[in-house]
Amino acid sequence: MTQTSSRLFDEFAKLMTDAAGMAQGVRREVDTVVRSQAERFLSEMDVVKREDFEVVREMAVRAREENERLSARLAALEARIATLEGGRSEPAEIMTASADPSI
Repeated sequence: MTQTSSRLFDEFAKLMTDAAGMAQGVRREVDTVVRSQAERFLSEMDVVKREDFEVVREMAVRAREENERLSARLAALEARIATLEGGRSEPAEIMTASADPSI
């Protein structure tokens, strides 16, 4: 009886090992299907990838820094022109540029 009981437990352990292996395989397959469906959904939604977002963000930061640098340079040049004119009124182009904040 001990021999039969031991064989039964061995077969049961083998069955459970196979079942666990099959469950892992099913899990991997489900993960693959879910991942592909999610990627398809995101591609249809035109969602930006994180890497692309970071690149554009860095470009915006550099553009903002360049804009600030050029604004400071423009202010210095306008001050220099005002000093060179010695109190004369500013030309219309300079007045328009400094009055219009969108430029």
